[in-house]
Amino acid sequence: MTLQWTAVASFLYVEIGVLVILCLPFISAQRWQSIFKWSIWNRLSQFWNKGFLTMIIILIVLFLDALREVRKYSSTDQSKDSKLHPNMFDHMHMKLFRAQRNLYISGFSLFLWLVMRRVVTLISQLATAVGTSVALQTQAESANKAAKKYMEDNEMLKQALTDAKGEGGKIQDPEENKLLKKEVQRLTEELKSSTDALKKSKSDLDTMKKQTEGLTKEYDRLLQEHQEIQNQLDSGDKKDN
Repeated sequence: MTLQWTAVASFLYVEIGVLVILCLPFISAQRWQSIFKWSIWNRLSQFWNKGFLTMIIILIVLFLDALREVRKYSSTDQSKDSKLHPNMFDHMHMKLFRAQRNLYISGFSLFLWLVMRRVVTLISQLATAVGTSVALQTQAESANKAAKKYMEDNEMLKQALTDAKGEGGKIQDPEENKLLKKEVQRLTEELKSSTDALKKSKSDLDTMKKQTEGLTKEYDRLLQEHQEIQNQLDSGDKKDN
């Protein structure tokens, strides 16, 4: 292998290793997101898009070059000429094999480069969705507790008002009666607002759960595609050996 194809093959194996690490099930999306927030990545982020596009252009050029070589050595004219010289026939097949190998290496490198970026994006989105879901769930639980507390206070005030009426037929202190009514009205309004907030939190939580399920399915699909590509690459390496 020439130097450039050795570099591309090494890059391909690095991509496979990174994708395998990213797909490890015992490392959560939140852990990966915390790793992605390291200061070193913030420093490299300004060069990331340029480097990503540059690597895509390089891999596309190498892929087209390998495709040209495959078409060159698999043409019918070359086959007719090689039949006249047995040694040339073996040499042409060796050239064709190398061109096909380079085609597979550059093609899989380009595909896995795109897949790796997509996997990183999905992991970040999944971590954000999980964090938002936890926050909404905590907010919903807090609103639920506050609503229960307001309901209990409301019942206590109603009971006190009923007891006061039962003792004297009517409230002896009109000012106290007004204060109790204002307190009941205030608690009723707070209960209503808390109930509305609870309903909104539950609705947002359901939405985030659906988004999380969608991200999880997409993550599993990419993991399956990566496994299939790795199996194909392993089988290709076995054939080369």
